[in-house]
Amino acid sequence: MPDRLGISQEGVRTALEIKERYRNGDPLCVPGEELRILTPENLMNHNLDLTGFEDPLALAMVAARDPESPMALAAAARLSPLGVKTELVSGVVNVVGEATKHSQVSKCVKLITDSAFSPDAIAKVRRHAAKMIVKTRRQYTAALRFNLQALMEGAIAPRQFVHEFFELTEAGNLRNDIRKKLLSSLMLSENVRPSIKFLMLENFERMPTPVRLGIISDVLRAEPTHHLEIIKEELKWIVTQERRDKKGVH
Repeated sequence: MPDRLGISQEGVRTALEIKERYRNGDPLCVPGEELRILTPENLMNHNLDLTGFEDPLALAMVAARDPESPMALAAAARLSPLGVKTELVSGVVNVVGEATKHSQVSKCVKLITDSAFSPDAIAKVRRHAAKMIVKTRRQYTAALRFNLQALMEGAIAPRQFVHEFFELTEAGNLRNDIRKKLLSSLMLSENVRPSIKFLMLENFERMPTPVRLGIISDVLRAEPTHHLEIIKEELKWIVTQERRDKKGVH
């Protein structure tokens, strides 16, 4: 529970964990669910109990440090109503506005603080954050489709396509089911050259665990072809290596 200053011990621990994850390049996960990546929609959902992430300090860390603006803005929107609780939390909100790398977050924080945390300003920020999340997802999805078409037409190099594929899916915070569907379709498509699929597999560890498991399941259950059998063998090798690494066997 928060102390009289408005910040809890759990919140401090969570903020430090968030900082460490950003430093290591690890995704944030829903508390208690290490296989479920935290999304902007999670932060916007006040019916979802995020335990340590509910603390002002943890939310401030995401709003100030997250590399993607939809995630940072969602955290700022969830943080903003807490600013009226104590003078310390109000100060934390102000620091977020100064420290964040995203101009959208800075503008929204200024709107809230200038209005002395009025409910109308907070509601306006929440509406803006919700619209931005939807718009951003559409833009990233459209960019992915454009790149795939360019790949099919030979207008983009395979390695560049793979690089941008991961950049776009990560920056767009695409849901795991969408990532899995996109990647499974690509791995199973007869129109995509094996060399591109192997480039994808070189980045397999960048995919969230549920996505990896879904792709493995889809590929292994697919009708066998000479082309696909090679991909199946590569996936089996990757899975075996991951298991060995977890057990500390080299």
